[in-house]
Amino acid sequence: MSTAPPDADELSRRVGEFLAAHDPSALEPLDFLRARFDAGLAWVHYPEGLGGLGAPRHLQPAVDRAFAEAGAPTNHPERNGIGLGMAAPTILAFGTEEQKRRFLRPLWTGEEVWCQLFSEPGAGSDLAALATRAVRDGDAWTVNGQKVWTSMAHEARWAILVTRTDPDVPKHRGMTYFVCDMTAPGVEVRPLRQITGEAEFNEVFLTDVRIPDEHRLGEVGQGWQVSTTTLMNERVAIGGSAAPRESGMIGVVAALWRDRPELRTPGLHDAVLRAWVETEAARLTGARLRQQLTAGQPGPEGSGAKLAFAKLNQEVSGLELELLGEDGLRYDDWTMRRPAEVDFTRRSPGYRYLRAKGNSIEGGTSEILRNIIAERVLGLPGEIRVDKDVAWKDLPK
Repeated sequence: MSTAPPDADELSRRVGEFLAAHDPSALEPLDFLRARFDAGLAWVHYPEGLGGLGAPRHLQPAVDRAFAEAGAPTNHPERNGIGLGMAAPTILAFGTEEQKRRFLRPLWTGEEVWCQLFSEPGAGSDLAALATRAVRDGDAWTVNGQKVWTSMAHEARWAILVTRTDPDVPKHRGMTYFVCDMTAPGVEVRPLRQITGEAEFNEVFLTDVRIPDEHRLGEVGQGWQVSTTTLMNERVAIGGSAAPRESGMIGVVAALWRDRPELRTPGLHDAVLRAWVETEAARLTGARLRQQLTAGQPGPEGSGAKLAFAKLNQEVSGLELELLGEDGLRYDDWTMRRPAEVDFTRRSPGYRYLRAKGNSIEGGTSEILRNIIAERVLGLPGEIRVDKDVAWKDLPK
């Protein structure tokens, strides 16, 4: 006999019982996080045994809030955004039971950081043009190729990887998706220094990397469908995450406006107010999007949220520099570093301004997202594509 999923009251009761039995101040953070996962209070909408209880997705923020108020340790999502926001839902949707049980728990607890091996020098906006080859060799695959713009690859233990396995069919049909061990022989990570001076991005070279077939996600040739699931979740994770009012960049600017009255002018007052209203509209739209997610997987609407996020981040970071005037021109440190996390709000105004330039590229360029919105949300005619029925090997390279 099936049991109804827990409601808000039942989840509140379970959280209370868990905290009574697991004192956050007395346990090691990792032990606490493992116990929380095993109790089904990690992702409450995931199945039982995989960090959840099959509860409605919209109840997650209340659970997270209760743990935060109790002083519970976090799993440091700023370090593992790709794992939590992209790898986990893809593994849940396409992974075998063995893969789910192997990867999801240490992913959620933060024991294993993930990165994304998708973009290539010749396949950025057009992901389906990728050339990294995986060739079957018995119970394993041999992978050769190059990936680029790989965030946090220098910290990652695992990667979600999409490859070309059949060059004789059109580009969207000859792809296969894997989980790649970043410590395997043949995996080389090289830093890509950014305009900020740091290197959170990397290029990754794969030379005769052996991946067991048991680390394949989805069927052979199903890589495009699996990748689409990842990308839809990525755009929601970047642009549609839950956030309180005046969080993020607009919170920094609002605080500056309130604390430094000498910086105010009538023109800047209009600009700050306009940015505040647009950010709040985007936040409320993101809340509506998360409500839609309770009914299933994210759709192309997440592209709109990510597009708005990139535009607003760039505009608001520029507004902060305009408010600061000469002080905004100072930059604290161009030392080459490979950071363990990406955090806008605790950095300098100059860093925020420069780093925000990448928001319209990472997670899908704004140009591609506009195409997705036009075609899949608004129903406008699609662009003419002459390569749809051409084998990948016959395409111009």
